[in-house]
Amino acid sequence: MVLWTAAGVVAIAFLIGLEIVSRRSAGVPGPLTTQVREVVFAPKPGPLYGGLALMMVVLSWRQRFIAAGVAIGVDALFVLGRWACGVRVEEGHLFGNGALWAMLGCAVFALTRRTGPERALLLKGVGLGLLLVTGRKIGDSWLLITSKTRPTVLDPYVATADHALGNPSWLAGRALDAVGPVASNLLGLIYAQLAVAAIVVALYQLRKVAAERRFPRHHLVRTFLLIGLLGPAVYMVFPVVGPVFAYGPGASGTGGVEWAVANLWPHTPPSILPPHPVPYDGITPRNCMPSLHTAWATAIFIHTRTGPRLLRYAGTFWLVATLSATLGFGYHYGVDLVAGVVFSLTVETALRTFDRGWDRSGVRLVAHGTAVFAALLVSYRWLPVDMATHPWLFGPLVLLAMGSVIHGYLRTTRAWAAPSTAPALRSEPQPEPV
Repeated sequence: MVLWTAAGVVAIAFLIGLEIVSRRSAGVPGPLTTQVREVVFAPKPGPLYGGLALMMVVLSWRQRFIAAGVAIGVDALFVLGRWACGVRVEEGHLFGNGALWAMLGCAVFALTRRTGPERALLLKGVGLGLLLVTGRKIGDSWLLITSKTRPTVLDPYVATADHALGNPSWLAGRALDAVGPVASNLLGLIYAQLAVAAIVVALYQLRKVAAERRFPRHHLVRTFLLIGLLGPAVYMVFPVVGPVFAYGPGASGTGGVEWAVANLWPHTPPSILPPHPVPYDGITPRNCMPSLHTAWATAIFIHTRTGPRLLRYAGTFWLVATLSATLGFGYHYGVDLVAGVVFSLTVETALRTFDRGWDRSGVRLVAHGTAVFAALLVSYRWLPVDMATHPWLFGPLVLLAMGSVIHGYLRTTRAWAAPSTAPALRSEPQPEPV
């Protein structure tokens, strides 16, 4: 209880701080205000019902049906009320209040009608669901802060360094154009619904919580949330908008032309010139370095390895499709994806090592992953021209650096999973043979 209380205090302090920064730097409400508004006002599209689904892992089937019925009923009342009052609501903003009301109702029920372990378990479930919802709000606030506080971007550095990998975003963009709109629509759907895939995997991992009355030591939601919490801090240090914005027309097709360095993506790779920071608008998030979509897809892939065959296939498909979308749509450079894989594996290792008590192998791998990630960022920033002019040297070095983290993760986690080979101690002395 002391640990959970301390974590709650830290989380509230962080949210209050982010609220203040959002209002002062971006001039807009932060995650606390937007979350409270959605108790009554039309919610923004987000994982509200996903949060409710995660919360329901602690409930019995009867309680789940009741919670879902309450959520749907409250949403229906809100929709009818807005329609009767003539309130105009944007498309996609109709539903979600009911899920939030159901989660808050379960919290009140836990505090007033439950005691001891039952209360603690129900509150943990509510906290898990609200964390997913609030995490989305925190991410939105971070992205807005990056666009308002970082007037220049470092895309020329990353684009130059990307020559070491053969400019994969330009290659993928041309390939996606050649395939046609069907593949683009499919990849767009997969890219946008990454959170849904994470919720499906998390529900599988947490399927026994209601029966066992406890959460597993480690699950995907922890990794997902920590990646989303730490990643934007790197955005502030290394602001990048992506090739479709810096070297193309922007995601909308026209919006980024006036801010682009040149309109080159995806047909003409940029020239190798000494890079320098360039100004960009105050709207587009600087959310490329590292690629958190790659980091999240990597985490999903990792957590499906112990599942059934269908889940393993789905995890592999989602990883490949996400990597294809991030490059093909011009949202990321190739070196972003490398950094995202290293970032994800380092976060995952840190969480698993924390659960094990910070043993030597885990600490060593976390330190190695952190060092590789820092070395990649330093190379992209200070050695991009060298990387571009010597691709046959730096390209393999970048991939080998990522491969070393992957190899270390596989070796370490397999050693953790292997049964102990130490001989069992006898509890009683055995009689000597006659």
